[in-house]
Amino acid sequence: MTTPSEPEGDQLDPGLSAIMSERRHLINLAYRLLGSLDDTEDVVQETYTRWYALSRRQQDAIASPGAWLTTVASRICLNLLSSARARRETYVGEWIPEPLPEPTEWITGRADGITVDPADRVTLDESVNMAFLVVLESMTPAERVAFILHDVFRYSFAEVADIVGRTPAACRQLASSARRRIRAPQTPAPVAAGQARIVKDFKQAWEVKDITALIGLLDPDATAIADGGGIVGALLHPIEGAEQIARSLVNLEGRLHKLTILERTVNGQPGLIAQQDGITVSVYAFDIAGGRIRRIWAVRNPDKLRPWTMGPPHQESQEQQVVPER
Repeated sequence: MTTPSEPEGDQLDPGLSAIMSERRHLINLAYRLLGSLDDTEDVVQETYTRWYALSRRQQDAIASPGAWLTTVASRICLNLLSSARARRETYVGEWIPEPLPEPTEWITGRADGITVDPADRVTLDESVNMAFLVVLESMTPAERVAFILHDVFRYSFAEVADIVGRTPAACRQLASSARRRIRAPQTPAPVAAGQARIVKDFKQAWEVKDITALIGLLDPDATAIADGGGIVGALLHPIEGAEQIARSLVNLEGRLHKLTILERTVNGQPGLIAQQDGITVSVYAFDIAGGRIRRIWAVRNPDKLRPWTMGPPHQESQEQQVVPER
């Protein structure tokens, strides 16, 4: 990501550091609203571009620059969410939100020479776990914006109303509707240690192709979804059922040995990554309840794996295919 261009002399502006200190907040807000780092980068860039397009008098007249930046970014996200629905109708296969590594694991030097600043990293918490983000995808754009602003970032409904252009009462209703979507599929979450143990057991069973162990770790009605974006091979449709998923994994014999499977934090939860020659080619997130895996999300689209690797963004080879096949 690059810093927005600044008018000559702004380096000496004592207010500049305060304006740029909002960057992390904007990154965190936009990612939760959009589920895409590429779109998040565009939103933050455009937000700062609009700020610097203001005259000095206009900037000085803004009582709270941070609130102004948040309002602008949120409105851009709202517009993008509306257009994203149309874009995803033409997306090849399933669309999964972009997976994020633990902040300490983010690559700081990229092949294109750009350094990822710590302020550009999304803070991980329960509002970015993959199951949560997937439910957010089922919301209308207005529901998602109202819910994230109010329930996650604690903006008042009066502030949300000003951002989305609706009444506070309407925003309250939007957030309430979104909240019902979030709560409907939820069950008590296992503790992190329990999740990590299940993921570790899954990894070991997969590596030795123990189909019985895999079935035992999966919920009978489990679902596996992959996202290749039409760039690399991946499932076009979900696989349903523990036995079908387990057999699909075991049928990858002859390919799995060419990859290294590692335990990693994915969106704040225990997950797995598959690497080839040190390059991350797949990221796996899990939804676990009742001691079993209910959902597996496998992200293979290289455009969504930039934070995970310094390697070329569009490497493709036959042995990279590690998502379950029919």
